[in-house]
Amino acid sequence: MGVASIETTLELWASSLRDAKARLRPLFTQDRVAASAGGFLDGLLGPERRKTGWMRAEAAGDPGPWRQQAILGRGRWDADALRDIVRDYALETLADPDAVLVVDETGFLKQGKASCGVGRQYTGSAGKITTCQIGVFAAYASRHGHAFLDRALCLPKAWTDDPARLVAAHVPPEVGFATKPRLAGRMVERAIAAGVPFAWVAGDSVYGVGEVEMALRRAGKGYVLGVNSTQGFNSWIGKPRVAGTAEQIAQGLDPAAWQRLSAGEGTKGPRISDWAYLELADLEADEYRAGATGLWTRGLLIRRSLADGECAYFTTWCPAGTAIGTLVAVEGQRWAIEDAFETAKNELGLDHNETRSWHGWHRHVSLVMLAFAMLATIRHRANAQPPPKTLLATIRHRANAQPPPKTLINLTRARRTPSAGRSRRSVASLPGSRSAASSQRASSLGHSGDAPTKPPRNAHT
Repeated sequence: MGVASIETTLELWASSLRDAKARLRPLFTQDRVAASAGGFLDGLLGPERRKTGWMRAEAAGDPGPWRQQAILGRGRWDADALRDIVRDYALETLADPDAVLVVDETGFLKQGKASCGVGRQYTGSAGKITTCQIGVFAAYASRHGHAFLDRALCLPKAWTDDPARLVAAHVPPEVGFATKPRLAGRMVERAIAAGVPFAWVAGDSVYGVGEVEMALRRAGKGYVLGVNSTQGFNSWIGKPRVAGTAEQIAQGLDPAAWQRLSAGEGTKGPRISDWAYLELADLEADEYRAGATGLWTRGLLIRRSLADGECAYFTTWCPAGTAIGTLVAVEGQRWAIEDAFETAKNELGLDHNETRSWHGWHRHVSLVMLAFAMLATIRHRANAQPPPKTLLATIRHRANAQPPPKTLINLTRARRTPSAGRSRRSVASLPGSRSAASSQRASSLGHSGDAPTKPPRNAHT
């Protein structure tokens, strides 16, 4: 694999950033507001570890964070329109008919009670019940790369049952309570309506429920969705007899039923586990879609860890004759959204949102999605290994000690490889050039509302 020259790399970054900002422009009626939005994007892609309003303002050359905050709060523009722009932008590079749409949620740790959707709830980000917001996301994973396509803030019933609270957070009147699977189902429906090319949907046990399964069968999409160990399964006539919970079925399998397969490359090589696949029933496609033809198979896929023997279970739906290796590969694509969450939080400020309103959350997240889609596009086009760190040091020295955009560093690093978990990856970065005074001011910033507030509040994690 070749290495792009530094000149080619810089040109690619510059042209991609101009392109992303040009796509933003139609959302705004005034040039100055569009310029502020472009500055916001610069801040997300910049070298600062925290993407607070002050940090983004400094990157844009503003004297304070008020323009940056206004983009998320007081401005009038449609975050859903930006979501659609991001989707179309990502698909220009990543589209593939065999792609996998991966659904998952992530937590945003918060303090206080005013931030839209905040509450005491479980989040895997912290591994416990804590005060946080929960966002449900859909990521697109293909052989060309991966990027976010959709997002939704999950509102607990404590919020949807409190009209005054909804009004205070500017939640649209038509928004009501919806479970995570229902939010994910709506994302799948939007993707299909927009003509997004994909063949599969993957998700963890939150999404392996009947509502999502039936919707995907009617849409003619295959799936590999996690289920709990207590989920019951039964085979139909014509298939080997299977009955019981997923765990009971796994425990009763003959040793010959297991195959050692890789779910994809990880940071330490292939992600190998023992797998078993049981076909439960063959059904005609037209049972779910009028006019559809072909035979589809409902099944149970089981993964067993080589380290401790722990099992994970997946309900599957696929064209008859689909090999177990294909299903394992689809399940392995779940790493894509894990990688996307990690990158977006560690490098693009996904969880550094300082707004409290419904539209503020969706605007911030959609802008981060645009930044991530830009990175995915550049990474695919560059297709290069990272140059030596000494080259980056030389670039910085020649630029009179001003830090290059963090996007340059992200581009020149190697293409990401999937990992089995969400461990933190080290990313080469260069120190910023803020003065000591501005550094102290920025580090003292905390959670603020949509409207600009000068006195800093307590920082949130």
